[in-house]
Amino acid sequence: RTCDQLRCTACDFRVSLFNDYIWDPSCDYLFFRNNMPELSKLRAKMIKKRGARAYACQCSWRSIDELTDLQTEQQLRWVCGKH
Repeated sequence: RTCDQLRCTACDFRVSLFNDYIWDPSCDYLFFRNNMPELSKLRAKMIKKRGARAYACQCSWRSIDELTDLQTEQQLRWVCGKH
């Protein structure tokens, strides 16, 4: 489980999460900067993968398909935004 109210302290944007998707490897900073949070635009680089979850804010993104401790990701600046 993860918090569904994550917020990025680097870009001050809410972290979006998408169940059963991963990000295409061609994703880059400019893609997210220009397209967040519009799902219709983000879908262009989303790949369906059952059991996975895609996370993104305007400056960082991750695809998770196994149990992962996101706190060990030093470059991520995601914190709980509401709890």
